[in-house]
Amino acid sequence: MGTPGANRRVAATPKQVFDVLADGWLYPVWVVGASRMREVEEAWPATDSRLHHSFGVWPLLINDKTTVIEWEPERRAVFEAEGWPLGSARVVLTAEPDGPTGCLLTLVEDAHRGPGRLMPKPLRQGMILRRNTETLRRLAYVAEGRAIGSPRE
Repeated sequence: MGTPGANRRVAATPKQVFDVLADGWLYPVWVVGASRMREVEEAWPATDSRLHHSFGVWPLLINDKTTVIEWEPERRAVFEAEGWPLGSARVVLTAEPDGPTGCLLTLVEDAHRGPGRLMPKPLRQGMILRRNTETLRRLAYVAEGRAIGSPRE
């Protein structure tokens, strides 16, 4: 994508991280701005399946959806997150093993379609990077919390 991403070392395996991603109902727990789930399609996280969620704070909620573009378990996931009227973003999450019980996560995001692309890239990337740093922190907390109670692989 040519865009810098947020990085985080996690005390959980790539499988444990992707198990969190595969549970669509957990999306608002780890994604900054997501406030509620409306539906998780039965096929989630298969390619072209969707999560239907909302972001914002009541009463200013925007119903949106996230679609799986690519799903390579334990390695890479690519999503398109839509939130009209703001547009959509392409989100790429990668996991690289880091020792027997850890991994390095990288989250890269950028505006893909819509008005968000009108903002100068350096400005929007500064905001996205801060948001994604917190998103990875939350994802790590969930994956690490689950890892504590499960056998290490």
